Amino acid sequence: MKTSARNVFNGKIKAVRSGAINDEIELSVGGGKSIVASITKASTERLGLKEGVEASAMIKATFVLLMTDAENYLLSTRNQFKGKVAKITKDAVNAEVQVDLPDGTAITSVITVASLENLGLSLGSSVTAIVKAMNVIIAVPAK
Repeated sequence: MKTSARNVFNGKIKAVRSGAINDEIELSVGGGKSIVASITKASTERLGLKEGVEASAMIKATFVLLMTDAENYLLSTRNQFKGKVAKITKDAVNAEVQVDLPDGTAITSVITVASLENLGLSLGSSVTAIVKAMNVIIAVPAK
């Protein structure tokens, strides 16, 4: 898959929960980790999504928020990934932060330098990457 999305996770559809307008798609991506996406019913049908179908979840790095104290809060955000800061690349305005997850995968976030400093992030910092289900794009190979 060729995409500009920094974060791509491959797996199989674990569940499809239908709503009146949107469906909730749960993608099992290994290591006991799932990613939840909220997409239109029309997209679910067009992509042929059902349990067991192989699919990919794409998440733009700018949609990945970082929290240093997520354990102190109950969040409505379904996608929460605890890890350690493994790499930080800064420019004058933004910082790219790679978070290594316990299962050996990584998720990348792009935040402002001001946010990087306010969070006190450095290599090895514990952090939780959070992504709203509405910010997850599901893809399947064309047939």
